[in-house]
Amino acid sequence: MKRVLTAPIKDEDLTDLRIGDCIYYTGILVTGRDDVHHRVIQLGMDCPVDLKGLVLFHAGPIVQESPEEDAVVAVGPTSSIRMEQEEAEFLEKTGVKILIGKGAMGEKTAKACQKLKAIHCNFPGGCAVQAASCIKKIVDVKWRELGMPESMWVMEVREFGPLTVTIDTEGNNLFTENKKFYDSQKEKLLPEMIEKLKGYMA
Repeated sequence: MKRVLTAPIKDEDLTDLRIGDCIYYTGILVTGRDDVHHRVIQLGMDCPVDLKGLVLFHAGPIVQESPEEDAVVAVGPTSSIRMEQEEAEFLEKTGVKILIGKGAMGEKTAKACQKLKAIHCNFPGGCAVQAASCIKKIVDVKWRELGMPESMWVMEVREFGPLTVTIDTEGNNLFTENKKFYDSQKEKLLPEMIEKLKGYMA
């Protein structure tokens, strides 16, 4: 059964989720990348959007701007590791409950997710148009002076996903666990592979 979380997200909505689970989200979703994190954490600026209980998408949308109504044409995830240095503090300062991006985040973010009962999820890369199809409308945009990709686009979304949980509220990290598993398999298989290669080279 499809699991759809709705805003505002509470701790109890996330605590039973584990890495590898698939979820969808309905509610207000806000984009925020490098410049947003830099302003809030390094420059100490107040975040212009109340993110408590909401979802932050590491993404730079392509928006078709119009005097009548702006529309998102495509919005693909940015590599979340770019925000690793500031993400833990950003989570604590803003109250974001779900981070969405591409690829792994590090130990610092995992510890913050455990402490603050937040999660990180992956949205599939290469599916920017699919992501845009989940957006009902653009509600607002803040810090527009940063340019289209770096602005904070406030969007109403319906069943946004699929989202794979990559860091859960226990601090488990899917990418770290996968690396451990693949490394363990490599240790088992490497001697056999070396022997086979010796045979080919003889």
